[in-house]
Amino acid sequence: MTLMPEFELARPRDVGEAIAARHEHAGSRFIAGGTDLLVQLRHGIDRPDVLIDLSAIEELGKITSGPGGARIGAGVSIAALARDATMAANYRAVKEAAEMIAAPGHRAMGTVGGNLCLDTRCIFYNQSEWWRRANGYCLKHRGDVCHVAPQGQRCHAAFAGDLAPALLALGAEVEIAGTKGRRRMPLGDLYVEDGRAHLTLSEHELVVAAHLPPDPPPSAYSKVCVRGAIDYPLAGVAVALGMNEGVVKSLQIALTGTNSRPFVLSGTDAMVGRPIDEAALQAIERLVQKQVQPMRTTNASAHYRRLAAAALARRLTAALGIGSRPDAAVSAVR
Repeated sequence: MTLMPEFELARPRDVGEAIAARHEHAGSRFIAGGTDLLVQLRHGIDRPDVLIDLSAIEELGKITSGPGGARIGAGVSIAALARDATMAANYRAVKEAAEMIAAPGHRAMGTVGGNLCLDTRCIFYNQSEWWRRANGYCLKHRGDVCHVAPQGQRCHAAFAGDLAPALLALGAEVEIAGTKGRRRMPLGDLYVEDGRAHLTLSEHELVVAAHLPPDPPPSAYSKVCVRGAIDYPLAGVAVALGMNEGVVKSLQIALTGTNSRPFVLSGTDAMVGRPIDEAALQAIERLVQKQVQPMRTTNASAHYRRLAAAALARRLTAALGIGSRPDAAVSAVR
């Protein structure tokens, strides 16, 4: 890594000042925990003249809950999210995802908004400046060819945030502030399948909070990664499963690490009214393997990541749906 480039630091006191500062300074960047952005600065991937520090904005650092659900400020640290009693009691997948992010130091500094807006990753992109220059810059940064798929026209860098699938599975919305005011939209609408520009935010917009609905079904999150800690998911899966008298009432499965965006698995509505048996679990595996799009963006093969995602979806669904039945659970988690 190289030395940090020189930059000016702005420290707004509220969201309005932060948006104004971004509008005033072309090419500036928001920074909260900085666990991703500072590494990019050291790698020479990003060189903004102005960083807008969001840490002094009180509104962003709060978690509130009530009859309408829970509101998680974008500036809440990952560590605080993992400790929150409401998450532990009602939104288990969110707590589990937060606990699995990186190391204690990263969780103490990293924020919810930063993890939701995490840049996509690829072994041809997340390298030092001299490495990228020596190997020819890629389509995501300064080049015109995706080294993962040279004949294609888009970047296949993968999204690897852990919180997004947990929130997606639970039906979260995201609150966004910009020069035109504030708006809320489904979290899934924040992302598109493009590793080079995977966020739908405009240049002057800021994620302010995530909103979770009340009375969620039981949920869980798990991932596979190269190392047991301090690592991004090669495949991560969140499942939210509601059961009623032994059959599925609702089922949402969301994935990360395999595509350029986190996404909710389609086709799970067909499980409603069915028991979580071997046939249902095999159907879930097929849905996952068909819809994930892993590419050669990590040190693990695409085939392994596809199988890992399918296995995680199967195991989490089994644990939530039939984990109390030993005869069924043994074959379900194989």
